Amino acid sequence: MPLPKIEDARKLNDEELVEEILAAKRQLFTLRFQKATNRLEKTHEFKHTRHRLAQLMTVERERQLQAQSAPSVTPEEE
Repeated sequence: MPLPKIEDARKLNDEELVEEILAAKRQLFTLRFQKATNRLEKTHEFKHTRHRLAQLMTVERERQLQAQSAPSVTPEEE
């Protein structure tokens, strides 16, 4: 299974992005729990999930910075 591409994360809207971040965090929790109980079979899923979470959080941060740097439109006073 190849690592996910960041372009896929950039295609998501803001709501989907937040949902994906939460899902990735839940998946990491589940993987840690499986590892602790010696039930983890696919150890590569740690890398893939952490990689995906990093991509999603990067896209989220890019959007935050873009929103901050966008000039706010104010009506001109006469």
